[in-house]
Amino acid sequence: MKKVTGIGGIFFKTQDPKQMKDWYQEHLGMKMNEYGSLFEFRTGDDGQKKGYLQWSTFAKDSDYFAPSAQNFMINYRVHDLEKLLEELKSSGVEIVGEMQVYEYGKFAHIMDPEGNKIELWEPVDEVFTKEYDGNTNHE
Repeated sequence: MKKVTGIGGIFFKTQDPKQMKDWYQEHLGMKMNEYGSLFEFRTGDDGQKKGYLQWSTFAKDSDYFAPSAQNFMINYRVHDLEKLLEELKSSGVEIVGEMQVYEYGKFAHIMDPEGNKIELWEPVDEVFTKEYDGNTNHE
């Protein structure tokens, strides 16, 4: 089974998320949306199909990365999240919370052996194509 298909997001904690987003926009030219900066790419499986990677800042005291004590979290794009979670669970991987479903995809969290929380995302990229086209870093 194909598991990880790419990076879906890079998230990190900062003292002032808005100030950090403003700095990256001003100095590195990253266009921002309400969550951070959305990067568009073409998928390897189909050169015509768009995919997205989300770069986001979080407040230093955010508990979104818990139970990890790290100041970062990586989101991995996956294929068939429900089946992958079954495989991970049967392999003894710690699953944090329940899978969540949104119009833009399914999400779940796991822990790696060193206590890093990992976000798994089965995306619905078509939602981003409709909502964010023109507000991405694909220039």
